[in-house]
Amino acid sequence: MGTFVNFSNHPSRGWSELQRNAAEEYGTIIDIPFPAVGCELTDRQMEDLAERMTKKIIGVQPDAVMCMGEFVLCFKIVQKLKAKGICVLASCSERKAVEHMEKDGTIRKESIFAFCRFREY
Repeated sequence: MGTFVNFSNHPSRGWSELQRNAAEEYGTIIDIPFPAVGCELTDRQMEDLAERMTKKIIGVQPDAVMCMGEFVLCFKIVQKLKAKGICVLASCSERKAVEHMEKDGTIRKESIFAFCRFREY
């Protein structure tokens, strides 16, 4: 059986059954947390971080990687993983907005994201 890396800030233990099943079609799920990316990082620091994280991901010999997080770091890592022939995916979700009227008359809006499928980069 293969390995599916969840490289995001959303641990797989909190995923819906649908998302977990879709990931397990690629193999056993391994969570690698997406790092915090500060606005102060220089281009060189971003490149270094992308290199470190790519090496960490490759170290578990993934068959597929879901890469979701800060856009520039994702872009760099996706490029590096694809250059190694690794399947890189994004999760596709449907956003459902629900509005709640509070006792004081204010409206609180809640967004619910329902997983639909993975899409390859």
